[in-house]
Amino acid sequence: MSEAVSGTEYKTPEQEQAQKGANAPGAYEQPLEDVNPLNAHLFSENRWQEVFERLRNEDPVHFNEIETAGRYWSLTKYKDIKAVDADHQRFSSANGITIGFKIGSDLPQGVFTGSKPPFISQDPPGHDEQRKTVTGVVAPSNLVNLEPLIRERTGKVLDSLPENETFDWVDTVSIELTTMMLATLFDFPFEDRRKLTRWSDVVFAIPEPGGVVETQEEKREEFIECVQYFAKLWEERKENPGDDLVSMLVHGEATRDMAAHEHLGNLLLLIVGGNDTTRNSMSGSVYAMNKFPEQYDKLIANPDLIPKMVAEVIRWQTPLSYMRRTANQDCEIGGKQIKQGDQLLMWYLSGNRDEDVFPHANDLDIERPNVRQHLSFGFGIHRCMGNRLAELQLKILWEEILTRFEKIEIQAEPDRTFSSFVKGYTRLPVKVRRK
Repeated sequence: MSEAVSGTEYKTPEQEQAQKGANAPGAYEQPLEDVNPLNAHLFSENRWQEVFERLRNEDPVHFNEIETAGRYWSLTKYKDIKAVDADHQRFSSANGITIGFKIGSDLPQGVFTGSKPPFISQDPPGHDEQRKTVTGVVAPSNLVNLEPLIRERTGKVLDSLPENETFDWVDTVSIELTTMMLATLFDFPFEDRRKLTRWSDVVFAIPEPGGVVETQEEKREEFIECVQYFAKLWEERKENPGDDLVSMLVHGEATRDMAAHEHLGNLLLLIVGGNDTTRNSMSGSVYAMNKFPEQYDKLIANPDLIPKMVAEVIRWQTPLSYMRRTANQDCEIGGKQIKQGDQLLMWYLSGNRDEDVFPHANDLDIERPNVRQHLSFGFGIHRCMGNRLAELQLKILWEEILTRFEKIEIQAEPDRTFSSFVKGYTRLPVKVRRK
């Protein structure tokens, strides 16, 4: 993001909408053309549902234009989202996957100059070549090898939880388990593993007083620390490669000639992909089970439902709200005329609540017959490469929960992430009752 412009600090589109949206009227209390789902307050205050309900019903291909972001369309129906996500030739990822932001653009001028974007922000063939470099870490054979380690760590974390005492599930369980997994995938120094969580949080954080970061400068400084840390690992893995993600990038045919700082985008992508999605699904699963206690009872009575429950929680939670594409040509979607260069926001969380596909979509139903059709992992060439690992971690977590606890009971509503992109939790107070 740019330096100060005319004496004022640049604001992202999400920041602009957040400033306007703290006391915004309800979705049905304003003209349809004024509805803008990019407002982060909608998500941190858990009042996004009626916004997308109205858009699905009244304007499923919805246009907004603001000074900081230009023209963008919100796709809120399942069929439109899936069609755009599957068509990488007409709808490009090359200009970024979120609105008004590119990974690495927060770095000071010159540090990221000439660097290649992460593969999620590329189209074929560059996307395919770089993605292929790292997919081995989540290949089925490697997941088989990882499963005993995941189960051992999960058991130890759950055994350490206090009984009849309120604690934060997000920090104590979700972050701890996902950060340990990330440290393993990167072969990252275990004692520093919480740095991975921190960098993941910083990537899409909106600077605000008391927030994850308070200023753009603080954000840039943390990215520089991340580059410097991985640069050291980079040099080590050149001489002593392993089976980890850093080694794969160092020695991969499509990535080995890139400088360390040029890999920041891919590294942050892999950190966010391995951290935010899984950890927020872990927290969301506990929250969902408490919101729908009859489903919790059904799961306790029949643990064989865990795989279906995992998929349904990921649908219901949708840990990343949307992905962005850019139109390569003029086209029509849902009767609307899209211009070349227009941005399209594929609102996965809205597609996952589309009643035409998922009846009673706002409810959690762990026996939902078509649950694996959810959009939370995306669709097409950019489908989340770590989806099976995420499902495995969540499956093991609940297998181990059911053997240990009568119930996990939330004690208050969670604190939610201040973001329209990452749909997550920053705190979830719970108590556990052991068997």
